[in-house]
Amino acid sequence: MKVLYERVAGIDVHKDMIKVGIRSPGDKPWTRRSEVLQYRTFYGVLQQMAADLRKRGVTHVVMEASGIYTDPVYYALCEQDFEQVAVINPAHAKALRGHKTDARDCARLAELFECGLLRGSYIPPAELREVRDLTRYRMKTVQARTSEIQRLAKALESAGIKLGSVASSITGVSATAMIESLIDGERRGTVLADLARGRMRTAGKLADLSMALTGRFTGHHALLCRLHRDRIAVFDAAVADLDERIAGKAARWQREAGLLTSVPGFGDVVAQAWLGEIGPAPHRHFATCEKLASWVTLCPGNNISAKKRKHGRTGDAGTYIKPMLIQAAWAAIRVRGRLQARYNRLVRRFGGDKNPAAKKKAITAIAHTLLKIAYQVLKSGTPYQEPGADFYTRRESPEQKQAWLERQMQKLHPGCTITITISPEAALAPGA
Repeated sequence: MKVLYERVAGIDVHKDMIKVGIRSPGDKPWTRRSEVLQYRTFYGVLQQMAADLRKRGVTHVVMEASGIYTDPVYYALCEQDFEQVAVINPAHAKALRGHKTDARDCARLAELFECGLLRGSYIPPAELREVRDLTRYRMKTVQARTSEIQRLAKALESAGIKLGSVASSITGVSATAMIESLIDGERRGTVLADLARGRMRTAGKLADLSMALTGRFTGHHALLCRLHRDRIAVFDAAVADLDERIAGKAARWQREAGLLTSVPGFGDVVAQAWLGEIGPAPHRHFATCEKLASWVTLCPGNNISAKKRKHGRTGDAGTYIKPMLIQAAWAAIRVRGRLQARYNRLVRRFGGDKNPAAKKKAITAIAHTLLKIAYQVLKSGTPYQEPGADFYTRRESPEQKQAWLERQMQKLHPGCTITITISPEAALAPGA
């Protein structure tokens, strides 16, 4: 196989130690030799390792993605003038079972990369990585806040307080006032129900609230609710602070963020997550939107054997951006338009409105569509234009519609012969 790069280093990364396999020309023109070195992972040692590789004439370095342990190795190598420092998906260079060692791994990485059989993953620049770190931490903080709200709901249920059965949210203004009053010692359901505001003050709601707020709420439950409420307040402040910091970091891509927020379902949070995970110019790193969808693992997998197509599930990558796109998809289908129409068509095709699995498949497909729309919006530099809820109706050709109607008639009357006669007046009508 043709060698594209003369001197290549492959690195197998671990927490406390790395193995470096160097591939270089052998004694004869048609031979190649491998040399394996070992280094510790202190940053000063990694800088010395990078300098040693340059002195040996190494021009290209490849390593497997090993989570956070890859970062210091990658940045130490970037301080030197290598032609390319590539981080690859470990699944693309997986060793055979029973033949795996660290020394073989690093040498195999270098051997595959020198022949052009491995391709580096997208690594965002440092300023985008800062936005990504903050958006990911915000997601984790929101998840922790949700867990704390669920613990508060469990404490209320344990006390026989069925507030969650009447109020849509136990963190709303009315529900918060009722819980705080319970913590302060009030136990009368009618008094607590009188704290309701807005639409919760209807006659039926007040009667239900009075019954829901009567239970066996003790001092221990008051202590638990106080702890949960304090933790929720801490998380609320943390999320607000993160939102402010993320907005400041992402201000330099204000134009791209404006383009993204023109896409249905995309708000500031989703747009900032996109900028941190994918960047403001995805077309520079991914040749097509299909390549980007494959990287995010929102496209269906291929599973074909013996000319039979089996179920192809999406992958496990895109841990942070995929949930954001799914969240945006749920918001997008609430608005009348092309995406809502597509969702309804997909649900019918996948099993109907009463099938939960059909809804999950359809919403994943809508997230896939949103990703492709956002890619094209950023590539073209023009905001999204809504084609309308009748987009699919207008797109269907008369021949397709006629064939579908004929099939429906065949289902109603099997074996019947269908003859279509077009009158001269209909043929001359506008749009015929």
